[in-house]
Order: sequence, then structure tokens, then C-alpha cells
Amino acid sequence: MGTRNAGAALRILVVEDEALIALELECLLDDLGHVTVGIAGTSAEAIALGRSMAPDVALVDIHLVDGPTGVEVARALSKDHCTTVVFMTANAKRIPSDFAGAIGVIAKPYSERVVASTLDYVADRRAGRSGEVCPDGFLPAPV
Repeated sequence: MGTRNAGAALRILVVEDEALIALELECLLDDLGHVTVGIAGTSAEAIALGRSMAPDVALVDIHLVDGPTGVEVARALSKDHCTTVVFMTANAKRIPSDFAGAIGVIAKPYSERVVASTLDYVADRRAGRSGEVCPDGFLPAPV
């Protein structure tokens, strides 16, 4: 699936209020060799976990238990330039034109291949290798 080795594991915060989707995503991330540092279903939980755990990546749904607050989460977490935010949502129309600091979006329903290739892309960007081609199934934020 993904091409990451154990030394390149990303620490990932999952911001998703659907328990089954969150658990499925956590299993996928584990299979890809990444570490899930937390799962949050509300904006307050997500922001608190993001600040305390300092994840490399936050995978953020737009609509959470407390409403369409994923945009607020993305803005808060992307202020700390240590965390790269990627939206994972079926509600892409709710993403503001500036993408709220996120680098892009994976549309739901997502595939394992799209998640794996997007995380490889994010890891490359975080390492300063920005010449990589944007993966299929990932829509980057406008530059």
C-alpha cells in the first residue's frame, strides 16, 4: 500500500465523529506504519488533543458532533506550523476558499490507496520534497 518505512512514521490525529469510520481509519493508519495519537469527535477535543499531542498530521472531517466545526479545527491546528491539516469529508462545499490552512482534501468515501498516497505526499512535503506529483483522489488547496 504505502511506501513509508518505520523510520518515516507520521503521528496522526483523527478528527472524526463517526466511531466506525474513525476506528477503520485508525486500523488503516496502523497498517501503513503510522501512529494515531488520538481520535476526536468534537472541535474542543480536537483542538485540545492537537495542542497537547502536537501531531504531524490532522485528518479532519468538516461535520463533527458539535456541527460543521471542522473548519475551526483546521484553522486552530494549522496555526501551529508543526501540524499539517488534511480535510477528509463528503462536505467539500463547506471548505472555505482559503482551505482554513489545510493543504487539501480527500473526498469521502475514500480508498486505502488515496489515504496511503496522500500521506506519502504529505510526508514528502514535510521533508521539503515539494516536487512530488499530487496523488489522485487528493484535491490540493489553491496556492
